Amino acid sequence: MSYAATAAKGPKQSAEEARARPPPEVENTESISSSSLIDVDSESVHTVPSSFSSQNIQTDTQAERINREARAKEEFEAASKELNNRSKAAKGKAKKQAGEFERNSDNPVFVGNAIAVVGLSASLGFGAYRKYAAGELTWKVVGAWTGLVGLFAVGDYYLSSYLFKNKYPKK
Repeated sequence: MSYAATAAKGPKQSAEEARARPPPEVENTESISSSSLIDVDSESVHTVPSSFSSQNIQTDTQAERINREARAKEEFEAASKELNNRSKAAKGKAKKQAGEFERNSDNPVFVGNAIAVVGLSASLGFGAYRKYAAGELTWKVVGAWTGLVGLFAVGDYYLSSYLFKNKYPKK
């Protein structure tokens, strides 16, 4: 049952009872006198020079903001230079690595590692998809596979190091 239906069943109110009460009023007991007006000749009122709007920096807050923006610009430029220097170093390192791969492209250790990485990645991806499709892919399965990949990586590192030192040195 709605509120309106419930209220309609109750006792009827007179027009006086149904009308909302008037809001309370604040009685003004003060009379306006000249003593309560602001004295414009007092020291608390400050005037602004007519050249105020033509000044570059008009407030302390504005000066602080301009200083913060200048510092931020300097920091950005310094970080940009640092990033540019790191980028150049990374490009140089990448070129060096690319040259090493080109020089050793006939080395069986390099070729074997490349084949192992591609094969392992493909088999892990396919196996993970099959487990996912069957609804059997859990965090335990992912953790076990991650552990196996870690064991493979450690074994491959030591085997490759041994082969590079003893049988197939890098060029």
